[in-house]
Amino acid sequence: MKAANWHELGVLTLLWFAYFALHSALAALPVKRAIGRLWPRAMPFYRLAFNLVALLTLVPIAVLVWRADSPLLWAWTGSAAWFANGVALAALASVVFSRQAYDTGLFIGWRQWQAQRREVDDGERFRLSPYHRYVRHPWYFIGLVLIWTRDMNALTLASAVALTLYLIVGSRLEEMKLVHAHGESYRRYMARVPGLLPRPWPSINAAEADHLVTMAVGGSAGPTPDRATRRERRRRARTVARQTSGESPSASAGRSSGT
Repeated sequence: MKAANWHELGVLTLLWFAYFALHSALAALPVKRAIGRLWPRAMPFYRLAFNLVALLTLVPIAVLVWRADSPLLWAWTGSAAWFANGVALAALASVVFSRQAYDTGLFIGWRQWQAQRREVDDGERFRLSPYHRYVRHPWYFIGLVLIWTRDMNALTLASAVALTLYLIVGSRLEEMKLVHAHGESYRRYMARVPGLLPRPWPSINAAEADHLVTMAVGGSAGPTPDRATRRERRRRARTVARQTSGESPSASAGRSSGT
């Protein structure tokens, strides 16, 4: 590589380091608690501001990578290019279809602003969509697919490595907060389901997912269910609990009837 390319690579490394440090600091609970104590009126806007800062601070990085005159290290060609682009398109489609598994307004921060919510936590409930039965962080996995199906020069490769490492570290930091919020339920979920790279089959079934949600600290997942849905969730949770303990349904029914 030319000297100019090494200079660009050094600048890019510093920019990514600064971005990750700022992003992690603003997402940290101690920082959010301090802001909540000092400026409680700012908390309804915190999540919106956090996402806006994350987007704006990506601009100089994107401009540097886009304008860099760096030779390609590898490029997908022929049938491999068709495969890589097809996988990337499937990943993008997965983002669209998986949006129903997330509360987008809560994720962006719009709901917190509308409700003028001043609490440090975002009020996000524990939810396990069908996608979360395969992998704990579906969108992080999709992000990895999109990153590594592109042609690579020195700067895009450095960015891919940096983003991959940050997704690994960031998911661990995020899960520390999720364990704090949801307790033993999330610990059991972590023990059963892979974090970033899914298996080809679901690691837990629907009944097991409902059981984890039911026992979670901080409420049930998603909108408040109706009475029939609550009864069905409790029935599934009891079935999973009996299967886990090795107890048959008939034994449970017999004991409840006093026999």
